[in-house]
Amino acid sequence: MTNAASLNPPFGRALCAMVTPFTGSGALDLDGAQRLAAWLVGHGCNGLVLSGTTGESPTTSDAEKAELVTAVREAVGDRASVVAGVGTPDTRHTAELARSAEKAGADGVLVVSPYYSRPPQDALEAHFLEVADACGLPVMLYDIPGRTGTRIEPETLLRLAAHPRIVAVKDCSYDFLGAQKVLARTELAYYAGCDEHNLALYAVGGAGYVSTVANVVPEQLRAVLDLFDAGDTGAAAALQQRATELIELTMAAGLPGTVTAKALLGDLGLPAGPVRPPLRPAGRETVDGLRAAYERLVG
Repeated sequence: MTNAASLNPPFGRALCAMVTPFTGSGALDLDGAQRLAAWLVGHGCNGLVLSGTTGESPTTSDAEKAELVTAVREAVGDRASVVAGVGTPDTRHTAELARSAEKAGADGVLVVSPYYSRPPQDALEAHFLEVADACGLPVMLYDIPGRTGTRIEPETLLRLAAHPRIVAVKDCSYDFLGAQKVLARTELAYYAGCDEHNLALYAVGGAGYVSTVANVVPEQLRAVLDLFDAGDTGAAAALQQRATELIELTMAAGLPGTVTAKALLGDLGLPAGPVRPPLRPAGRETVDGLRAAYERLVG
């Protein structure tokens, strides 16, 4: 069967895991967030995911998370979906954040596996169900075992797909076979969470991507999907391959994507600001390398 979510994705196709701009002193920069959100949507993003790992959610307060949703919602209106990251290691806290995101104007919530405690699959399933029942918003599950220590196993996803508000997965499992098994047997919308998989997952029925690299090259990443949709699969593949250098430098060169994305955004004159501790800013050599790869991609 054809996965219907791939034809009508619940949050759009081209989603950016948006950084959270801070002022020079480290305070939340709501004006910068609104300007960055508007710029991203104007350059091809039809969805923004706030307060994920790229958004430095471990270092922002509950109040800041809600304020960010409200500000970005005001900036983009109905031109893009707004998905709020609400995942924490605590089920009760996660449910509270989901309710807060709903009140603040989010269109959906991103819920990562509880990290560090490594719950078994039955406890993991119960966690997601409790959060899905806590608010009226659709839920995107976030499977990133390299960060959390716990995989959302395909069989668990198959069971969770029966919940009416669990509608999507951000996939950073690096299990392409497992993703296809779930795609084939559910209506879950599968979003690539690793930029190197954007086209590959889309080609087998994925819904699109949730991308950190889209903070700096939203048009180019969106063009990969648009070329594929237009039937020009060769050009789509060529553009995906051209983006590989910047993807690698942003996501796999030894620094978190938050650090590299903010460094390049700042170098481009876009709102970003510093990272909060324990993260530290990228050095000049790293920034220069990112900028050179960026120029080769967009030039």
